[in-house]
Amino acid sequence: MPHARRFLFALLVLVATPGRAEVVLAPLFTDHAVLQRDKPVPICGRADAGEKITVTFAGQTHATTTEKDGRWIVMLDALPAQITGADLVITGKNVVTISDVVVGEVWLCSGQSNMEFTVDARAGTWQANSRVDRAATEIAGARFPLIRHIRIAQTVAAAPADSVKTTGWELTTPETVGGFTAVGYFFARDLFQKLNVPIGVINSSVGGTPVEAWLSPAALASAPSFASVGERWSKNIADYPAKKAQYDADRAAWLAAEAAAKAAPAPVAKTKTKTPPLTPHAAFLKANPRPRAPRGPGDTWTPTGLFNGMINPLLPYALRGALWYQGESNTDRPSEYRALFSALITSWRGHFGQGDFPFYLVQLANFKAAYEPAPHQWPLLREAQTETLDLPQTGQAVTIDIGNPDDVHPTNKQDVGRRLALLARNRVYGITGNDTGPTFAGFTREGAALRVKFTHASDGLVAHDQPAQSLEIAGADRVFHPAKARIVRDTLLVSAPDVPEPVAVRYAWTNAPVANLFNGSGLPAAPFRSDRW
Repeated sequence: MPHARRFLFALLVLVATPGRAEVVLAPLFTDHAVLQRDKPVPICGRADAGEKITVTFAGQTHATTTEKDGRWIVMLDALPAQITGADLVITGKNVVTISDVVVGEVWLCSGQSNMEFTVDARAGTWQANSRVDRAATEIAGARFPLIRHIRIAQTVAAAPADSVKTTGWELTTPETVGGFTAVGYFFARDLFQKLNVPIGVINSSVGGTPVEAWLSPAALASAPSFASVGERWSKNIADYPAKKAQYDADRAAWLAAEAAAKAAPAPVAKTKTKTPPLTPHAAFLKANPRPRAPRGPGDTWTPTGLFNGMINPLLPYALRGALWYQGESNTDRPSEYRALFSALITSWRGHFGQGDFPFYLVQLANFKAAYEPAPHQWPLLREAQTETLDLPQTGQAVTIDIGNPDDVHPTNKQDVGRRLALLARNRVYGITGNDTGPTFAGFTREGAALRVKFTHASDGLVAHDQPAQSLEIAGADRVFHPAKARIVRDTLLVSAPDVPEPVAVRYAWTNAPVANLFNGSGLPAAPFRSDRW
């Protein structure tokens, strides 16, 4: 009997048998699952209180008895990589068989829209018109049955949840890869081609969300300074009824005006022009943005809401590490980001209970951020991201050179995945090589110039296409002026005619700088400033 029919038959028997409850597995245990190699693997779920549970996989058999609340957990001994799928069998009052389970490397991918961004356009979503670069070619070549992806459904919960809906584990094929996180897929593909072991990608991401939505309740309560997060949200909830009523009125008026614009006759051009006049509907949409609904109860911005709904149900699945691409929704409050994000990293590691597993972030790319008046909000957020590298086993993929100044969702996700994979290859898997671009290490004064020094530049500095751009220096008056630089091996000699006595230097310190400084390995220099003015 096929596994799916056998499981359905078991469910029918359970429904028809009074007093018996089925064994239920945690959300990540589905057909085609990837288990983490070389470390103990927890298998867990729920059943009747006091029920004996036996787990069998790859020659191992372990048993336990459920707790009073029905929870159970069994630890498999560490397993080597296994590319041939096998059955994971869980026996209680019923038998559940998970088929085609492999053993390899498991990575959790989380964050907001640039992590959620899929390989192909998703109809009906914010990225309906977005595709990664060379999407058709990437999709056609996506034949990697040992790269597997599971998507966690967008879920906001008021308290830590045990279960969540998922897509189930999917093998990488041209038919499935379009719905995968692009960053996660390209990261996994790079690793697979080097390691030749199964790679599992857990995609738990939601577009347009702030870091505090991904914090656990314990993490949010861990520092007095975090109280302002809850206070802001409490005020938002208190103001919600009035804002919702105003939004409903504005939306009704907007829809009526839009309908009138649609019904208006198209203008007739008086003269032949290359650009025809806008239709009344197009002109209306350009001049009248659709009203935005206020955030209220159950919103994805709810502090701790996404941790409760989309991370807690995954605990304590064994994994190698985590990838994080988020920060755009916190650029209006960069001063608090370092502490919040550091608390997230530390708390996730604590909740998963697997020590300081690798945690690699993507630094925000170059973007004009027209909706923010301050030109330095994004560099301040990037700086806060970099500062979290003080935590152990962290790394950063710099993307200041591959963004799109006019689009917060750049489509070059291949290089983002590759740069994250360089970190993992070098720091986790022992495939040595440069994994980081030039990183500011200080400067010395030489007359009217500053000699800027870097780490990760032993193979020299390179300015692509033109002299190094986006450099500024300032004197004691704290007024920055554009500067020119001369590369001297692994240092920059920076000067400006208007600053005869420089005391501070900055690089790529705007929202969307032209950033063309690299090391000899082709990795970009991270934005920096020497001052803290």
